[in-house]
Formats: sequence, C-alpha cells, structure tokens
Amino acid sequence: MTAPGRLLDDAQRLDWLRLSRSENVGPVLFYQLVNRFGGAAAALEALPEISRRAGRTRPVRIYPRERAEADFERAAKIGARFVARGEHGYPPLLRHISGPPPLLCIRGRAEVAEMPLLAIVGSRNASLAGLKFTRQIAAEIGAAGYGVVSGLARGIDTAAHEATLQSGTIAVLAGGIDHVYPRENAGLMEKIAETGLLATEMTPGTAPRADFFPRRNRLVSGMALGVFVAEAAFRSGSLITARLAGEQGREVFAAPGSPMDPRAAGANRLIRDGATLVTCARDILEPLAALAARPLPEAAPMTTAKDGTGMTEHGGEAPPPAAVPDSLYETVLALLGSAPVSVDDIIRETGQNASVILAALMDMEISGAITRNPDGGVQAAV
Repeated sequence: MTAPGRLLDDAQRLDWLRLSRSENVGPVLFYQLVNRFGGAAAALEALPEISRRAGRTRPVRIYPRERAEADFERAAKIGARFVARGEHGYPPLLRHISGPPPLLCIRGRAEVAEMPLLAIVGSRNASLAGLKFTRQIAAEIGAAGYGVVSGLARGIDTAAHEATLQSGTIAVLAGGIDHVYPRENAGLMEKIAETGLLATEMTPGTAPRADFFPRRNRLVSGMALGVFVAEAAFRSGSLITARLAGEQGREVFAAPGSPMDPRAAGANRLIRDGATLVTCARDILEPLAALAARPLPEAAPMTTAKDGTGMTEHGGEAPPPAAVPDSLYETVLALLGSAPVSVDDIIRETGQNASVILAALMDMEISGAITRNPDGGVQAAV
C-alpha cells in the first residue's frame, strides 16, 4: 500500500531512482520513458533492447538495484528520504520547470517546501555591507511569511540561511544529503535540518563536482517565485542562477553596489538589463505578493502502478509504444550533424509520424547516438 500523501510505494520509488540514475537518462527522457512504457519498472526492462535496436554495441548501464537500496538505507540512517514530484516535501513551483528532477532527497521539515519561496544568492567573498544587507532583507522576507532558498555556500548564501532559520529556509545541495560542503557550514547544515529543509537531486555519498553546481542553481531558482542577487561579480554562479530564473519565468531582483567594487559588477549589470532594483525589502515584497497570488497551472503527477501499466503524466493509461522501423535510426542519424536541429525539422524531412520520430529519438538518446540540448534541439553525439 502507498502511504497517505505519497504517490509511490517503496517498490515504485526504487524503480524511479534506478531509472533516473541509469545511463543517458536525464529528467526529460525519464518522463518520456515512464509515459511510453507506463511505468519505471517496464522502462527499465525495455532499456537494453531499446539501446540495441538503436545501434549500441555494448549494454546500457542500468543503475543496480542493490545500489539503489543502499541509497535508501543511507538516507534513512540520517533521517532523510526520497520524495517524488508532486509529493509532500517537493516544492510545488519546481514541478513546473523544464525537466524537473523525478526525485529529491530531503531532510528536515517537509512543510517548508510548501511555503512561497524567495531565492537569495550572491558572492562567496561577500563584503561586510553585502552580508549585513542580505541578513536584513532575508529577515524581513521571512517575517512576511516567505521561505528563503539558497545554496549553503559561504558568504551571501550563509547569511541568508542564518537570518531565516526560524522563519523557514531551504538549502539546496550540490552533493549528497550526507555530504557537508563547505566544511565550515557543517553546524549550519544541521540547524537547517532541524528547523528548515535540506534538498538535493543527488544520491547519498555523492561529493560535489564543478558541473553539479549549475544543476544545483537550476533547482534554487526553480523552487522560488523570484531570485534576489545580493552581490555578484561578472563571472559567478549567482549570475547563472539569475539567467536560469529568467528562463524559468521567475522575477529577478538585484541590489546595486559601487561601480568600484567588482563584487557588485554582476548585480549592477542585472539591474541595467532589467532586474528589479532593491534598496529595501518592500522592493521585493510587493512584487512577490502579486506573484504568490497567481494560481499555478495544474501539473498532473507522474505515477506508476505495480503491474507496470501505470498512468501517464496526463492522467490516462499509457498508450502502446510507437513501432520504429529499424532503418529509421540510420535515416535520422544521417540527417544529424554537430549543429542542433529541431524535432519538427526531422519530422518534416523524414515524412514520418511525430510519434514514430519521437520514439526513435528517445531510443537513440538512450543508446548515446544523439544528444538533446536544453532548448530541445537534437544533434549527433560527439
């Protein structure tokens, strides 16, 4: 039986983790596979044959059941758990970004994820003025009933978390839920686990890597109504978060700083390019109130049934997979090069039904023959 408030039972949750961590299966492809095969268990069974048909000569690496079970056990030992998109503890706004993580590993008070959230980010090497202003803004935002989400980095992130420990704060980690980074924030991380929420899309035991931080930033902005950049240089992760926020349709706020201080250059640039200038909390609270009042479009949860038939993202039974002629893989691959092309162009050029092309591209992505860009463009793998 599935517990109240949970969409998946333990067996389904294990299958979701295994599928989402299998080779070449990113979030977008994960949902396509679940819809195509009616559940994660059936998709896992189909992966070897899919990759073989699409021309792969060696077996696709499927995340081992034993490793997934160990991930669940390791999380449980420290009081953490995995939640699926749409379940309690999974921030509602995050469900609406492109390719939301199928599962988050969380530790702490799940109800904090349900709060309307503001992301606060900024320089790790922050100025005293920047830290003071961040604490002031964060405290007033928290007092107004909003939660604050940030990335647990030193500097601005730390100040934002410390100021909102009692009102509600979420730390999004670049590594596993049991991996402290940076080390000096070990105490703060434990406090957040007690009064707020820790969240990550990584499995326990995963150490942060450079390429994980942009992924972390995508979640920080995706959880929030808007992103406040308190202080940031031209080349910084904070500007990546601000760019992602714009792509996700979030409001971007920035505090102005001296043109002589390189730590303010990025925030000043954001203001020049249209970000809302912030001199006090009211500059954020008024737009946030309007944003929080807007109803969210309903995002139907992904669910899978024990028998593998499952339900699609749109709430109905999964349609039978489209049949892909073996020759179509070579035809499509011959049309692709190093420059991305749209799926619509491939459909027009081949004259095939959209469902057949989409199924072929899915198979080829699993096999590693093609890659898909964030904007949906497709190209041959290097």
